Amino acid sequence: MLLRLYRREHCALCELAAEALLDAEATAEELYLEDDAALEQVYGWRIPVLQRMDTGAELDWPFDSWKLRKFLM
Repeated sequence: MLLRLYRREHCALCELAAEALLDAEATAEELYLEDDAALEQVYGWRIPVLQRMDTGAELDWPFDSWKLRKFLM
């Protein structure tokens, strides 16, 4: 399953989200808001946000590995 993690550089919550992905044995393409003005407009301060590419569903922070596994079902 393809996932995207929308995040910022030097973001402690984003690092925790990346760790939750590892705990859930999932991987995601990481997109940094600093690199894309359009993403900045959409996600602003909502980050970190995890998106499923198959359904477009999004999971906003806070989430842990349990909540993440449920999102991936």
